[in-house]
Amino acid sequence: MTAPRAPVELRSFPRPDLPSGSALLRTERSEVCGTDVHLWHGRLAGVPYPIIPGHVSAGVIDAARGPLTGIDGAPIREGDRVVFFDVHRTCGRCRACTVHRTPTRCAARRVYGITDSADEGLFGGWAQAIYLEPGVALARLPERVALDDYIGGGCGLLTAVHIAERADIRLGDAVVVQGTGAVGLCAIALAKLAGASMVVAIGAPFDRLALATRMGADVAIDIRMIPPAERLDMVNTVTNGEGADVVIEAAGAADAISEGLDLLRVGGRYVIAGHYTDVGDSTINAHRQINRKHLEIRGCWGSEPRHFLRALSVLEKHPEIPFRMIGAKTYGLAELNEALADAEAMRIPKALVDPFA
Repeated sequence: MTAPRAPVELRSFPRPDLPSGSALLRTERSEVCGTDVHLWHGRLAGVPYPIIPGHVSAGVIDAARGPLTGIDGAPIREGDRVVFFDVHRTCGRCRACTVHRTPTRCAARRVYGITDSADEGLFGGWAQAIYLEPGVALARLPERVALDDYIGGGCGLLTAVHIAERADIRLGDAVVVQGTGAVGLCAIALAKLAGASMVVAIGAPFDRLALATRMGADVAIDIRMIPPAERLDMVNTVTNGEGADVVIEAAGAADAISEGLDLLRVGGRYVIAGHYTDVGDSTINAHRQINRKHLEIRGCWGSEPRHFLRALSVLEKHPEIPFRMIGAKTYGLAELNEALADAEAMRIPKALVDPFA
């Protein structure tokens, strides 16, 4: 991806030299997610174009230099199916890392496929190989987990693990999820696993709402067909007039914020995860919608290594959840411009990338 709005180009790169503690991953699958569309639109600041996009990927260790150990302590060898955490180079020493314990805001933080320039090498998943530098968090993909299961969940699943943690979902909670993209669909599944007795999905189009039901939603509301006042009535009806205990914003729309606050019960919890880029201001009434209702509002920015490892555990222990269905279509490297166009137009929840297709 040479620049915003420019067509994705195919380029050849030299095979990298491997320092001690590094590896070369033969890429089997990567993804085209909403962040990649934002990158293509030029809506993220500080992106060092040209880049190789694809920040969540999976593959096989093609070559390794020295012993490698997974984040769970297990040894990793050449030939192993491996996944890795895309965030790297957090310093562990700054105020964000040590005092505030928010490493997702570390100023030194780098992210494969987003903040690593292609001029530095193979730092993205839309390629036949990925350079795994020393210190990157690795894990063997559990035997029971197929590549398409992992990438179907992808970054949306890692974010959803963080969302569930921030939302503090409790047994019997009523949860509303705004947005039925990859993050919202994964959040629906994890809300159910966390103990929610009622999960309401608000989104579009119809096929995503159908998948939301398969992921665990008890009620699916089409935002294109049902106006806000009726959506509020529907949520109040299924919560005995109380409103939701938890609302999760995974839509990335400015108008979603005001509606989300209205959908909450007194003392409810709101987690905002979808505003990864600036989509404009939201209009709220602080007295009526927040203070008088005594709400908790929490942001959720990215994910951390613990969310990565827990996502693998969810995939291994819950094969009944159809994460692979989020990845609706697979594209080769020569088809990436088509994949971006399909993702932009919301024709599919997520595009998968097979670099050898």
